[in-house]
Amino acid sequence: MSPSSIDIAIVGAGPYGLSIAAHLRKLPLSFRIFGTPMQSWREHMPKEMLLKSDGFASSLYDPDSIFTLRHYCEERKLPYADVGIPVPCETFVAYGLEFQKRLVPMLEETDIVSVRRTATGFELTTADHQTVQARKVIVAAGITHFAYLPPFLSDLPRQYVTHSFHHHDLSQFRGQKVAVIGAGASAVDVAAILNEAGAQVELVARRREIAFHKPSAEPRPLLQRIKYPRSGLGLGWRSRLCTDAPLLFHRMPRKLRFRAVQRHLGPAPGWFVRDKVVGRFPMHLGSKIEDVSIRDGQVELKIVQNDGSNLTLVVDHVIAATGFRVSISRLPFLDDPLRSQIRTVDDTPVLSRSFESSVPGLYLVGVASANAFGPLTRFAYGAKFTAKHIADHLAATAAR
Repeated sequence: MSPSSIDIAIVGAGPYGLSIAAHLRKLPLSFRIFGTPMQSWREHMPKEMLLKSDGFASSLYDPDSIFTLRHYCEERKLPYADVGIPVPCETFVAYGLEFQKRLVPMLEETDIVSVRRTATGFELTTADHQTVQARKVIVAAGITHFAYLPPFLSDLPRQYVTHSFHHHDLSQFRGQKVAVIGAGASAVDVAAILNEAGAQVELVARRREIAFHKPSAEPRPLLQRIKYPRSGLGLGWRSRLCTDAPLLFHRMPRKLRFRAVQRHLGPAPGWFVRDKVVGRFPMHLGSKIEDVSIRDGQVELKIVQNDGSNLTLVVDHVIAATGFRVSISRLPFLDDPLRSQIRTVDDTPVLSRSFESSVPGLYLVGVASANAFGPLTRFAYGAKFTAKHIADHLAATAAR
């Protein structure tokens, strides 16, 4: 390794990248971390959104747990409870930024635009034209590149159709008629905020009903706690197994793993948004969009409703809250030769028990690792397991 090289480069500065960096500071390894802190949360989540996760499951993680969300809220005298008080997105972002200042002060706020493989590891190029040599690279890019638009929407002009990921300030739609596609937390949150901002909202979803989460409450009766144990992903034994046994999940047959990631913890808005949507604007549930076209500067949606009747909906804009799909081919900073060497299934990476891809020294964490480690790593709470596990692995390999 040349004198200018480092052991590890971390690409991304969201909850996973920052938590991993906070753990690596305790190790005798040289590393650098690149990215804009909490960028997806700061720039791509709607203003006034509330987190669906409970307070205890909404922290970033350092090895000594010296600065949790609870600590931050107590310092700032902000409302907080481990369970029962929804966390505003603005509070979570401000906490994440403070976590970065205190525990990851070495963050370099520049993007990585290229990662290529070399004889001794990897060469990274930054947006400000630095070249960095690293033996290992941890990709913690989050959901940034994985917004999914269904085929019937993907070819339409972006002035008429956008993904919910691309909207932070929804007040721009005041006075406009907007259709929101989806029945999950993002769709319902966006529709509620649009309605409050003065837009004319209509929600369209294939699901026949919106599965709002039930309010969290403590203390609970003993029998309820036994039947439905609490976890960082919600209530129930399945969620508890996801949080407590990600390595067991990794050993499951691939077909079962993929099915669990697709089906467990499906679309479910928080309980606290119910009163902001039910009865407040039209919701076309159990509906299928047959056709979408642009006519006279508006979007025309032809819909088959639950009872078989047809509806034509004409709006100024469509916001698709249609989720995210991991796709290695959509990570633009991995150069083509490197990307082609990563073993994948359905364009998602095959990872070892240590988050390492088939390319030695290249690790992928966060939502990109969900098919390997389960639904846990789709959520910020998964940063706790990930940061500790990958730091332990890197410490062990460095000692060899």
